[in-house]
Amino acid sequence: MNIKRNLSKLVRVSLREAWKHEANDFTPWLAETENLNILAESVGLSELNLVATEHWVGDFKVDILCTDGVDQVIIENQLEKTNHSHLGQIITYAAGIGAKKVIWIAESFRPEHQSALEFLNQNTTEDLSFFAVEVELWRIGESPMAPKFEVVVRPNEWVKAGKEQARAASVTTPTKNLNLRLWQKVEEKIKARYSDLKIHKPQAQNWITSSIGHSGFGLNLTASFQNQRLGVEIYIQCADAKLLFRKILEQKVEIENKLGFTVEWQELPNAQASRIVVYRRDCPLEDESRWDDYVDWFISHMRIMKSVFQPVIKNIR
Repeated sequence: MNIKRNLSKLVRVSLREAWKHEANDFTPWLAETENLNILAESVGLSELNLVATEHWVGDFKVDILCTDGVDQVIIENQLEKTNHSHLGQIITYAAGIGAKKVIWIAESFRPEHQSALEFLNQNTTEDLSFFAVEVELWRIGESPMAPKFEVVVRPNEWVKAGKEQARAASVTTPTKNLNLRLWQKVEEKIKARYSDLKIHKPQAQNWITSSIGHSGFGLNLTASFQNQRLGVEIYIQCADAKLLFRKILEQKVEIENKLGFTVEWQELPNAQASRIVVYRRDCPLEDESRWDDYVDWFISHMRIMKSVFQPVIKNIR
């Protein structure tokens, strides 16, 4: 039996039909939550949360500044074929902000720019990643235009992780390697059980960082073998760190009641930073049989600190 089917044609549309101006049209469109979610899914990130558009970095502006729940992410847009000036810009912005992930979006990528990003992915540390994403517009018949993100360059995490671990093993002390293994144990448990938490890639150092969702604030874990001490802290590091610290300090009683434990309020007068921290002392970190208990303590206090401080930080910001 013959069945008549009316099939239409999929047609590629010029980007300028939807977005006449890059800064005035495309950037605001991409900064919408729904579209950032589509981009995050395309590049393989769990989330992208907007911090600012047209964010100043020295005398220049990055198109979009985001976080992925752990790291700062910069997005640079081009509604045309890539050029050398934008390659320089993304490196400048990443250095100025300290971003760990860079997403360069363009209509098309020149082969030399793809090669440049692949070179950066292969020759930088594990926690620094560059993505090249081509944006396309398609239409079926008279239907609305539909955007599509096509990732043409992404980091090879397996290769980078292997190189970084080999490098760390060759230059770190036994104590630092214990630090690395402890953070890997924390990361393993968080990934397995706690979708509300994310931490930075474990390194051979006595701290590990996590985002609390606001620029200038970090939710960090510390493990001091010398002092036999664990710590979970809110670390404030920005130009107005002291002012923000004092605003939070005004709510000390209410905050500690919600936490259910006391914290140390360290203004750090000789640093451009301040710290709010809870410690667990008398913890022999060399005794790996106790690490499961330490990991549970880290995670439970991390979750409490995040739930209590996140709305406080949002309000003062």
